[in-house]
Amino acid sequence: MNTDYHFPISSSTTHNCTIKTARDEKVGKIKDLMIDTETGEVVYAVLAVDEGFLNMGTKLLALPWQAFHFQTQQKDVIIVNVEKEKLEKAPGFDQDNWPSGPQHEFIDDIHTYYGFERRLIKA
Repeated sequence: MNTDYHFPISSSTTHNCTIKTARDEKVGKIKDLMIDTETGEVVYAVLAVDEGFLNMGTKLLALPWQAFHFQTQQKDVIIVNVEKEKLEKAPGFDQDNWPSGPQHEFIDDIHTYYGFERRLIKA
């Protein structure tokens, strides 16, 4: 079954999907979506990495929204367009230590790290 999510997609749908790499490696689940309060844009998704993937424990990763591909053959799968090696070296955080401080700087940093250009939406 080919399910094309063209917009909108509910946050509960993203939370219930399995995240896999393009090589069909299970990565984890989307834990949360972070929304820019000025523009209403989803600026990044918080990915809870499965304990077995990359031997990373319960690490959380912030990934730009553009890193995800929603047009898959399985309605409960979202593809992350980031190589496993990039995820292995990605800066992360744990449940008790979420990013704080200047969020625009953090958002720019994660877009740069993953190689995605930040879309600036005029409010």
